Amino acid sequence: MKSLRNTLFLSFLTLLLYNCNKNPYTATNKDYKRQAKGYAKLLKQAPPNDSLPQIVSNWVGTTNFNMRKPNFVVIHHTAQNSCDQTLKTFTMPKTQVSAHYVICKDGSVHHMLNDLLRAWHGGVAKWGNNTDINSSSIGIEIDNNGVDSFATAQINTLLQLLANLKKAYAIPAANFIGHEDIAPTRKNDPNVTFPWKKLADAGFGLWWSDTTGVTVPQTFDHLQALRIIGYNIKDTTSVIQTFNRKYLQQEGQSRLSEDGRKILYTLYRKYE
Repeated sequence: MKSLRNTLFLSFLTLLLYNCNKNPYTATNKDYKRQAKGYAKLLKQAPPNDSLPQIVSNWVGTTNFNMRKPNFVVIHHTAQNSCDQTLKTFTMPKTQVSAHYVICKDGSVHHMLNDLLRAWHGGVAKWGNNTDINSSSIGIEIDNNGVDSFATAQINTLLQLLANLKKAYAIPAANFIGHEDIAPTRKNDPNVTFPWKKLADAGFGLWWSDTTGVTVPQTFDHLQALRIIGYNIKDTTSVIQTFNRKYLQQEGQSRLSEDGRKILYTLYRKYE
């Protein structure tokens, strides 16, 4: 009888440990694999289902192709209260949002989507002439409620991740941008405390040079300069607020100061 009790107790402990160690995202990982297999099946079809039979007479498969190449990295803050909350948000079909990477406060990274696939992180956005940012970018979400400063461990991990991505996909320094840059009327992430200069010093994003002694020409058009950098200047107030938040770390400023004009001018010169 005692032996039976011990066996049952050990079985209970084994089951308990299994449930504790079980990945809470096992089911959604299976869904990911199922969706990936579905897309792989579509890619292998010859001719593809979306051909127009009334126009196309023959299918001749070219041997010269590859997967999409990401050319931008867009950095976000999650505006949520924990990494776990964000992971749940990105694994629920009804939310219709996702990212390639999520960086937690302790610096750990969750890779959520193959870099060559299209995540739903940018929404309605524009940068330069690009109106479909999701199709050409990698989205990185940093666990942050939108107010607090970013943890040192997060930024250190981010720098390592950006170095890997830049090397893997030959992403230009100017193409490391924030969600606020591509959607200034809707977004303010990453928040005003984000260390953009530290990233730029490491080769991820462009920063302004020393403005000591800089004289801004009277003919300088600050709105056109913002457009040349990449901003959609349809809503000039939102764009200037975004610029001040990012480059001067000033929140809620909708006018461009003289210092701001000098900073914008030095940045604009980098894009000429």
